[in-house]
Amino acid sequence: MPLSPKRAEIADAALRIIGSRGIAALTTATLAAELGVSSGAPFRHFASLDDILEAAAQRTEEILRSTSPDPGLPPLVRLEQLFLARAETVGQHAGVARLIFSEQFALALPPAAAARLVGLVADTRATILELLRAAAAEGQVRQDLSPADLLPVVMGSLQHLVFLSAMGPRIAKVPSPRKVFHTLASLLAPAQSRRS
Repeated sequence: MPLSPKRAEIADAALRIIGSRGIAALTTATLAAELGVSSGAPFRHFASLDDILEAAAQRTEEILRSTSPDPGLPPLVRLEQLFLARAETVGQHAGVARLIFSEQFALALPPAAAARLVGLVADTRATILELLRAAAAEGQVRQDLSPADLLPVVMGSLQHLVFLSAMGPRIAKVPSPRKVFHTLASLLAPAQSRRS
């Protein structure tokens, strides 16, 4: 079930704290300060801090699933839209990136929340692989490498952008996701397209 607006607000506040200060900084006091409420107020909506972390994982899933492209589009267009939307969305939510890519965060989460995030990454990989296979079947992607061999290139590019975005101001300049995808599309293109 989707989170209620109040529970989503609290989960978003938890993600902001995780994104800016790390999971160890997520305490009753910091959460209350982030929300501008008393320290007991979040617990009118949640039974424990673990429940809030589970909601943060659910919110992460909601945020990322909202970036799924229209299934009626051609596979390469869907791949581009997914890539750009995920890079932009996760870049705007440092807490989402930290939850997804940090093994330490996964260990600190309640088991159900960690499982939700692992499932989300697995679903993303499966979707990208499906799109690469469909694009290959339509001749839009090179045939000399299998879609399974191309998958780590696409996922790695996306993860790199997300990682740089999550680093924030410590990184001088994050590359444009559109430019990165354009380069990626050139590498994925069939040989005759790359020659022309």
